[in-house]
Amino acid sequence: MALAPAPARLEAHVPSPPAERAPWLLAIALGTLGVLALVGALSGVIGGSARRAPANNPPPVPLAAALPASGLLAPVAGKRAHGLAVIVGRPSAAQQSADARRFAGSSQAQIATRWMEGFYPIYAVAQETFAVNWLLLASIHLQESAFSTAPGTYRGLNFAHCCGGPMQFNVTNGPPSTWQLVSDSYRYGRRPAAYDHMTAAHPSIYDDFDSIMAAARLLSADGVEYRLDNRAWDAAYDYYGHDLTGVTYADQVLARAIGWSQHGFCIDCAVAPALIEAVHAAYGAPVQQALSSAAAAPARRPASAGSGARAGVRRGRGAAGARSGGGRRVRRPAPAP
Repeated sequence: MALAPAPARLEAHVPSPPAERAPWLLAIALGTLGVLALVGALSGVIGGSARRAPANNPPPVPLAAALPASGLLAPVAGKRAHGLAVIVGRPSAAQQSADARRFAGSSQAQIATRWMEGFYPIYAVAQETFAVNWLLLASIHLQESAFSTAPGTYRGLNFAHCCGGPMQFNVTNGPPSTWQLVSDSYRYGRRPAAYDHMTAAHPSIYDDFDSIMAAARLLSADGVEYRLDNRAWDAAYDYYGHDLTGVTYADQVLARAIGWSQHGFCIDCAVAPALIEAVHAAYGAPVQQALSSAAAAPARRPASAGSGARAGVRRGRGAAGARSGGGRRVRRPAPAP
């Protein structure tokens, strides 16, 4: 007869409401993860495996070059103004012709941006160590080996069987060879921690750092500084050799470097013909005229022994033939710490 009170009987069949703490914690956790994912995506942390490593930027250019004025370069002389000895490389006509075609093709080379980024730290060290404008150095690098993309850059010697590596140093002339004169240049700058084509032993013409540092030191010994002027043309002419192809070489090298200084570094931009013409008129034409006059002059009595190869021309290394450098003095900067 005794029945449970009605309210108690009803409450026995009503389920307890679920706790609200767990859903709130889950919502907060999901919201936090969403915010972190958004921040990570914007900052590059998420998806970093699909992205490239931070790019190396080109080093700053010390001075922007103006168009050269005509007639600044003195006629070819037997000895350089700063007293360096004159040793002449004489590439054959076939070698000069092959180089002329190679120079024309180098301006149209298609180079990957990622490939070039490995050279920027090396150019920067070379510029800082030897006070040579890196744009001139890079222009020679392009002219010599299309920024190290030319076949055979990192093995063997070139078609003239004299030179090799990114900057095409001669290892067969001398003794001492051009390479032997400047092969220790890498000691004067701090080597980047990592770069492509680092050889196991140093020095090596095939090591990017060793070769580019040696080229910078050679240009510095030729009197080159930051300015892209007549001394830069003169050094580029020396770098190749003293002949008509060397004039074309120096015109293109300097015009390209000046164009980069004015408009920014461009890996595969062609050199403006008007700029090449301006450089040639200022620096190349007097040398070309002197070479043509010397070729047209009647044969003279042979000079005394040891001086015949030195008459009427400046010292050259001859990229296509016997690049030289014997007797050349080079500056020795303080070794890197």
